[in-house]
Amino acid sequence: MTTPQHPPALGEHSSTALANFIREHHFDPHDLDRPLQHADYELTPLMRAALSGMDNLAAELLAHGVDIQLRNGDGNNALWLACVSGNVTLVQRLIDAGIDMDNRNLTGATVLMYTASSGKADMMKVLLENGADPLIRTDDDYLAVELAATLDCLKLLRYTAA
Repeated sequence: MTTPQHPPALGEHSSTALANFIREHHFDPHDLDRPLQHADYELTPLMRAALSGMDNLAAELLAHGVDIQLRNGDGNNALWLACVSGNVTLVQRLIDAGIDMDNRNLTGATVLMYTASSGKADMMKVLLENGADPLIRTDDDYLAVELAATLDCLKLLRYTAA
């Protein structure tokens, strides 16, 4: 097995789908960690794939050795964007790859808070089952349970408040 090159780049073993995705979104094929500056909230290829729910491309980018801890212009990582897409398989893939589930964005919000406030109970369940911390507070001093938008989300968080 070969060690991923740094920066990770497209190579002869990259799929046509990934090459087309990189070209279509104007990413640098020689640095798959480089975000688009001043556009698209500074998303990296992994973040763009996550936002689009493209698990197959995210898996290939991870295999290329991209940095899963990078954050966009709002301070969110690819996990937040995968939760936006609603792709549970992709969310679990990123968690299994070691992404920071408790990353706090520029307002101090975590992906658990986002999923609670947007009523994404299925995403919340996956996050909680994998150990996301429900006791982190936003910069405005809110817990995820206080942000729950639906009864299902509230039920998932009801025993987590300190």
